[in-house]
Amino acid sequence: MATLPIGIRKNWLTYFQYEEERDTPSETRNILLIIFTLVAAVTFQAGVNPPGGVWQENKDGHVAGRAIYASDTQAYYVFLIFNSLAFFNSIFVILLLTHKFPFHFEIWAATISMAVTFGSALFAISPKNSINLTLITAAGPVLVRYLVIIFNLYLRSYFVKDTQTEPDLVHV
Repeated sequence: MATLPIGIRKNWLTYFQYEEERDTPSETRNILLIIFTLVAAVTFQAGVNPPGGVWQENKDGHVAGRAIYASDTQAYYVFLIFNSLAFFNSIFVILLLTHKFPFHFEIWAATISMAVTFGSALFAISPKNSINLTLITAAGPVLVRYLVIIFNLYLRSYFVKDTQTEPDLVHV
């Protein structure tokens, strides 16, 4: 069996961390795509088939097809919020990382279709009173990203000096 060199064995966490000089942008993007694709797949599966499964028949006040886990409302909401945030964040990052790839439109269409399928599955298995929570959770990653962009634009406009106030000596 192969062993790691002594320097790596002593500090393996540092060895595997990202280093700008060593790791190319292409390698980094590919690794991020693998990670976020895995997150999307796992959270999609957990959302479509929630822990505990779904009720099989209408009896004792339960509706067939609804998540059994939803019987514990608070725990189900925690699951729903964090699973949906992870799913929609991973979808968002996948779309950002594949921007201008060949077949970009097809990637968008497939990814958006998967998100719609995920949302419709959540609507089907969730109690009616949790639908608004699902919509808010789905919109969260996109809203947060736009808020970060707006905040950065504000900071730039506030802290960056206006370069047009000095005379342009190049074109005099």
